[in-house]
Amino acid sequence: MTDESLEELATEAWIYGYPLVTAALTKAAMTAVPARDDGRRKAPVNQFCYLRTTPDADFTEVVSPNADTLYSSAWLDLSDQPLVLTLPEFGDRFWMVPILDAWSDVCAVVGRRTHGASAGPFLIAGPSWSQPTPPGLTLLRSTTAVNWIIARYATSGPSDFPAVNRLQDATRLIPLSEWTGDPDAYSPPTDVPVPAGADATTPPVDQVHALGGRDYFTLLNRSMVDNPPDPADATVLGRLAKLGIAPGASLDDLSAEEIAALDAGARRGPGTLRDLLARAESANAGGWTVHRGLGDYGTDYAKRGVITRFGYGANLDADALYPHATTDADGRPLDGAHPYVLHFDAGTTPPVDGFWSLTMMNDRQLFAGNPLDRCAIGDRSGMRTNPDGSLDIYVQHDNPGPDRESNWLPAPAGSFNVFLRLYWPRQAALTGDWTPPPLRRTDVS
Repeated sequence: MTDESLEELATEAWIYGYPLVTAALTKAAMTAVPARDDGRRKAPVNQFCYLRTTPDADFTEVVSPNADTLYSSAWLDLSDQPLVLTLPEFGDRFWMVPILDAWSDVCAVVGRRTHGASAGPFLIAGPSWSQPTPPGLTLLRSTTAVNWIIARYATSGPSDFPAVNRLQDATRLIPLSEWTGDPDAYSPPTDVPVPAGADATTPPVDQVHALGGRDYFTLLNRSMVDNPPDPADATVLGRLAKLGIAPGASLDDLSAEEIAALDAGARRGPGTLRDLLARAESANAGGWTVHRGLGDYGTDYAKRGVITRFGYGANLDADALYPHATTDADGRPLDGAHPYVLHFDAGTTPPVDGFWSLTMMNDRQLFAGNPLDRCAIGDRSGMRTNPDGSLDIYVQHDNPGPDRESNWLPAPAGSFNVFLRLYWPRQAALTGDWTPPPLRRTDVS
């Protein structure tokens, strides 16, 4: 093979393994504490961390966070035994508890759409578990040992946080060996050893992108042992084996040229993901791209890698859609140097059975600080409608004035992008019969 084709294969391998490597380093960063620490948004493996408030501009652990819900997050290691998940009664509140496997596919989800006001208890089991499910538990199966629960409970703002915090406290994980049927009988350990070398300060995405080829692919090979690839990946793995990429494989026997190709693949990977996203969004409608088929990627490794980079933790379409805009109605990149308006005619706001919001992201796919500490605005934000029932959202850096501040989504001074989030979208949104209106610049004629 030529040097170029080796580098291309290595870049393909980098993208293929990106979700698994991201999971490994994100898990390490978010579990590097001996006991649950909600203030630092961390908890040991197999324990929940409860984010008691919505994320702010200091939150860097996960790209494209949301400000609509309070998270209860837990990284699981099911290699030794299953875990029991217990949940409270949610009443009328929207809630969802998706479980992502180590490859970023949603392997199970419970929530308002599927279960109503309550559900559980559940047994979450990994690939090594082969025993009968104990009575009174409902089995949720994952094909990987590492998994990530990202429970989301809708909140209407700070005054509602205490009520959601109580629901979080009743969301628990208990090792099966400790399960008595009474969630209150178990207390998680508070002296869990912290793995040596875990980086709890550098954002995980930066850690992944800083890895050289040997380190990246060594971590990938090691991670594939307990988190096996899907059988449908056999074809691509057959090709990647030429570069020593396989579960548990060593890179020691590779030639200098092959190691150089792996290094080149690691250098090219992040830019390739940006290019793939730009290509996907170049054929958008009115500035918006709706990435469908999230949370269940099959063999679409490019989409899986792009979403891991720019929207890690994405849900199934049936639970949430994420129209994404990087340009305005005329195809110009969104920039805080200009004001924009998002206008909905009466009766045309996003069709949902849950709720919807418009969320602001900076050029690092993180929240940007602003005078209102407002990173999202939506149907629960108390926006004012126009006399004819239409709705205008003002997306700009400068405050649009007291008469419009209720409908203002602050933008950073430079490049930005926005997500519409539709929770429990209706059929019109799922089929594409409804599409968002474009963002229009208002400082041009």
